[in-house]
Amino acid sequence: KPEIHSKTLMPALQSPWFAPHVILYMLAYALLGAAALIAAYQLFSPKGKLLSLASTDDLVYIGYAFLTIAMLMGALWAKEAWGHYWSWDPKETWAAITWLSYLGYIHLTRYGQVHRRLGNWVLIIAFCLLQMCWWGINYLPSAQNGASIHTYSQQ
Repeated sequence: KPEIHSKTLMPALQSPWFAPHVILYMLAYALLGAAALIAAYQLFSPKGKLLSLASTDDLVYIGYAFLTIAMLMGALWAKEAWGHYWSWDPKETWAAITWLSYLGYIHLTRYGQVHRRLGNWVLIIAFCLLQMCWWGINYLPSAQNGASIHTYSQQ
């Protein structure tokens, strides 16, 4: 009979903030990804096949709200786990860059007279920055040498 080994999560991951933080980020990433797909479609589709501009913006507004709430939950979790709200860890830094890029899109399209083509490019660039936050930071030296607080390997 094979033995079943149960591993307990490290203490930082046992926080009640962990699940909602991650779930809200995943929802935000899905909505912002859908907005980026619509933006790419609008950029590369033949003229006259544009989708509703409001639908893209609505996805961004809701995704941005989830991104903001998830970031705030992460700060509360960090305070509980490590004693500080923010540490400028690479994951946190790229989360801030991503958050600011979508804020830039919102201001550009809502408060400025902007050509929709530029707005679509900004959305695609913002989604590329989001990908750096989600995947890319794992390839940075701080993640490779275990210096990041967002590296959860147990020794």
